Amino acid sequence: MAIQSELKKQLKNRFFDRVRFDEPMAPHTSFRVGGPADAYVTATDENEMTYLIKWVKENNLPFFIIGGGTNLLVKDQGIRGVVISMADGLVKISQHGATVLSAMAGASLSALCRFAINHGLSGLNFALGIPGTVGGAIRMNAGAWKGDMSDVLDSIRIILPDGSIESVDKTGLTFSYRSLSFAAENRRDLSSCVIIEGRFLLSHQRPEFLKAKADSLLNARKKSQPTGFASAGCFFKNPDNRESAGKLIDLAGGKNLRVGDAEVSTKHANFIVNRGRATAEDILRLMNIVQEAVFKKFNIMLEPEVKIVGD
Repeated sequence: MAIQSELKKQLKNRFFDRVRFDEPMAPHTSFRVGGPADAYVTATDENEMTYLIKWVKENNLPFFIIGGGTNLLVKDQGIRGVVISMADGLVKISQHGATVLSAMAGASLSALCRFAINHGLSGLNFALGIPGTVGGAIRMNAGAWKGDMSDVLDSIRIILPDGSIESVDKTGLTFSYRSLSFAAENRRDLSSCVIIEGRFLLSHQRPEFLKAKADSLLNARKKSQPTGFASAGCFFKNPDNRESAGKLIDLAGGKNLRVGDAEVSTKHANFIVNRGRATAEDILRLMNIVQEAVFKKFNIMLEPEVKIVGD
């Protein structure tokens, strides 16, 4: 749905040069693909976020929250409505007492990990090297190396559809593989809310030990994952109680498959990389080919871990 000129004027009067219309999404995503957003707004603080959520709801406009633009594939026709970026402003990380950290949703996950290590706090090492922001990592219960956000998350603060803010303890949340929702008794939809902050309960450990462990994990990640090409990280979810998605793709002959400039990485088969001029359509076609190959050989339908949005 197109944004009417009067509504564009309202956004411009409030956000000045921090709102852009018909903004290409490719520069804002790690895949480096994606058509234009009707409006792209950068929020710099909590008040601006609550204003924007209320404003889009009052004007019946669709909206999409973007952090670091990782784990995301925007289609070639772009995104209708308002894209709200929080990665440039809502980035504060703080320590509370001995072992609790809080981080605004726009803070990079790597920055949170480094903050914890430098302050002698253990629990987040698994997340080193995972791209993206704290908000995105919480929303998808990001994980690696047998750890995930559910291990350390203590509570979240969210903006409700009416613009009010609410804190939700871990007991009010349900974690599953690469997803987060309200607990069943809550009877609400977390996807209609915006996560603006996470609070993490960690444990003490010597900084020098944590730094050595971090270096080891990062080296292992560099050896096993592709560098030098744009990607969104691991593309498919690992099937329940089965081989990893990457192993299944490899065994199904998926390595080296290519559509246009989209290619299955030769280094890690669960990565689709953009070799320079790929389109979202190239990536989606390659995704379908990989899914068909794995299903034909193993009768397993791989599900995308990457969020696919737009027209």
